[in-house]
Amino acid sequence: MDDEVFRALADPSRRQLLDTLNAHNGQTLRELCAGLDMARQSVSKHLAVLESANLVTTVWHGREKLHYLNAEPINAIADRWINQYDRRRVQLFADLKTVLEAENMSENDFVYTTYIRTTPERLWQALTDPKFTEQYWGERFETDWKVGSEMIWHHGDVAMAGPGQVVLEHDPYRRLAFAWHHITPDFAKAVGMDDELFEKTSREPLSRATFELEPVGDQVKLTVVHSGFEPGSAIREMVSEGWVQLLSDLKSFVESTPELAGTK
Repeated sequence: MDDEVFRALADPSRRQLLDTLNAHNGQTLRELCAGLDMARQSVSKHLAVLESANLVTTVWHGREKLHYLNAEPINAIADRWINQYDRRRVQLFADLKTVLEAENMSENDFVYTTYIRTTPERLWQALTDPKFTEQYWGERFETDWKVGSEMIWHHGDVAMAGPGQVVLEHDPYRRLAFAWHHITPDFAKAVGMDDELFEKTSREPLSRATFELEPVGDQVKLTVVHSGFEPGSAIREMVSEGWVQLLSDLKSFVESTPELAGTK
């Protein structure tokens, strides 16, 4: 995968496409073509290369196919090369990582794709079974996972529940969605929120976290879309960093846990 990322980034037109998405994420092919001095066919070909390298993630909104930057490959390269050899002078990777994790990564939605070496059934188990979620997430869910069912989040000794905190979609091994939890005083205290941040986040509406699973060879392509944030959302700013770390932990956990890893 590293080779594909390097090849994708080597072309200046593809870097221009990434710059365009960084300036305004979640664009259709038509919107991208309108803002670039490139033929539609060329833009399509470059997007296909970027998507193959996992630098771009696509999400369907109705009939529209939206394109988003994806930070996961840059994170992987940074972890492998920069951290291992401490190449602080190699600013290319560091700058790209910063760009792809920037606050305006997606106007309001957070979109992130990673590939995990497992099966859809086992990844689904890792996402829904509390004995697993507590190990890499630090939280567990109390629910029967039926659409409309209440979800109670357990964060240590803190339990969070409230109106609307329910399962929104449940299509086993393919798609899961739920309402992001209520920010309660006990939760704020447990995670060290100050009073000002708690007041701001507690007034925000519930958001929606969606997990899409797609088998690709001996791996599963996992795309997380977190949506429903208001402009200037404090929770959006918090989760943009939290999801990156969580999904990295999920990948490491699944691929190193015999019950979940592999295809046999």
